[in-house]
Amino acid sequence: MAIPLLPAPRRKTRQVKVGPFVIGGGEPIRVQSMTATDTADAAATISQIRALADAGCEIVRLTVNTPAAAQALPEIRKATAGIPLVADIHFNARLAIEAAPYVDKIRINPGNIGDEENIRAVVERANEFDLPIRVGVNQGSLERDIALKFGGRENGNLISPPEAGYSAEALVESALRNIEILERHGFTRTIISVKSSNVPLMVRAYRLLAEACDYPLHLGVTEAGVKDNSNIKSSIGIGALLLDGIGDTLRVSIAARANDEKVEEVRTGFKILQALGLRRFGIEVISCPTCGRESQGFNTAKIAREIERIHAGRTKPLRVAVMGCIVNGPGEAADADFGVIAAGKAARIYRKGELIESQVPYENVIARLGELIAAVDDES
Repeated sequence: MAIPLLPAPRRKTRQVKVGPFVIGGGEPIRVQSMTATDTADAAATISQIRALADAGCEIVRLTVNTPAAAQALPEIRKATAGIPLVADIHFNARLAIEAAPYVDKIRINPGNIGDEENIRAVVERANEFDLPIRVGVNQGSLERDIALKFGGRENGNLISPPEAGYSAEALVESALRNIEILERHGFTRTIISVKSSNVPLMVRAYRLLAEACDYPLHLGVTEAGVKDNSNIKSSIGIGALLLDGIGDTLRVSIAARANDEKVEEVRTGFKILQALGLRRFGIEVISCPTCGRESQGFNTAKIAREIERIHAGRTKPLRVAVMGCIVNGPGEAADADFGVIAAGKAARIYRKGELIESQVPYENVIARLGELIAAVDDES
């Protein structure tokens, strides 16, 4: 029996325009992030949006949680022209109405946006500016009746989740209810997410939702923690769905505030897509795990780390292979743009599988590779 190729064919969805991008319908999977600044601080927010965009982020979400945040949007929009912005709205539909002229999408959470009248008001404003809406369902803020139906326990004015947490079906029921509300108002420029910090739950919820509708899906593991935990959770959860052909845009969520930390969300997002062969972006260094065959004097791990560090800000795709011995090196590096392979006392450098230099001293490898990459960039 033939083994099917992975990832699976992309799930067929309708298309939704966000700024210059089309989400869904087989278009490239877009990488998003979100600012961690006080949006009312326009200067800090602009700085972080630009840092994210410079790292390759294609859509940036920012919270609009106060009137002061809404009032800062004209300045932010003017300074970040060309970068699609998403207004993240909770509790106050009026802020979505104020934000609409200055953003490219509105995100609402059905559990805390209020009654249907609020949703209707947001829809009317979105139509005025031809904006899409993301329905962002989160297991931490389900509608009251759905939370109670699926085991939530009343605790004063709050509802505590069931001991085992809400089921995937609860998240999907919330999403489908809100799709129905939007459709009742004739609105179909919708993108949906059903996020959870529980990876198996999140994967199941998205799979169920993918079967129930044809709207584009925004993938993410929410509350995923700091960098290492988030990278693992996000890679497993988002990666599993992408292997199923599910997902049209994604965000890796990392607990971080500084610009240089936030850009890791973008880099990890692209690394997930790159690992699955769905998109190429920036520097990709492949290297052997090292073993006793590594040529003496050649430090595979150090060279790989240095290449990644030096070219970390690169957005143009480039694959570099670093191999510590001649046994498997040439074959494993054959599909790389450049391959550096230890061969006894000196390194060999290959370009797209062809040997171009055979006697490069180990201590010169990083500098020489940098020169060759710069020359290729100049050619293009």
